[in-house]
Amino acid sequence: MKNIRIALTKGRLEKFSINMFENIGIDCTELKDKGRKLIFKDDKNNIEFVLVKSTDVLTYVEYGAADIGIVGKDTLLEQEKNFYEVVDLKFGRCSFNVAALPDYKNYTSLKRKRIATKYPNVARNFFRSKGEDVELIKIEGSVELAPILGLSDAIVDIVETGTTLKENGLIIIEKICDISARMIVNRASMKINKNKIGTLIEKVQKYVDENVK
Repeated sequence: MKNIRIALTKGRLEKFSINMFENIGIDCTELKDKGRKLIFKDDKNNIEFVLVKSTDVLTYVEYGAADIGIVGKDTLLEQEKNFYEVVDLKFGRCSFNVAALPDYKNYTSLKRKRIATKYPNVARNFFRSKGEDVELIKIEGSVELAPILGLSDAIVDIVETGTTLKENGLIIIEKICDISARMIVNRASMKINKNKIGTLIEKVQKYVDENVK
């Protein structure tokens, strides 16, 4: 029987994912003792895991190199790839927000604002939905610096606790949406391995319903 390959996001979501899969009966021993390996197997359940960057999870799943992926909703919203989003895993919770310095004025004015962000598609879609034309500036590092240094009027970024904003003198102006980890499935894989993937989705959904509040 062909293995089901699952692409996991490295880092913060990795620990949550391993705990979840262990709780539904999948052996994650190799995942927890990684060494230099790139593929981790549970031969009993015909499952393989690969650990990759969040944006690469989408690529592997969209092109069928992985059947299933675990990735944050923030990455899904920014990349807009083609797959099935099947379960809200409800961990890794945070939110997209517009933030700025307290003296930020005329937020709803007709002035064309500069918005700094690591997530230009999310920011563009949000302001477009409000009928606002903004200038977007892509920032790869600490986006909080942009309004402090006068590079932008505001930022669009992920906020988990709000501590970083507070420590840098910024406040939340407007919440865009909540985000959390999601389970995604390749479209062809869902058809070819419908029963096995369907059973796995059911187990994951049951685990989330019973354990994640």
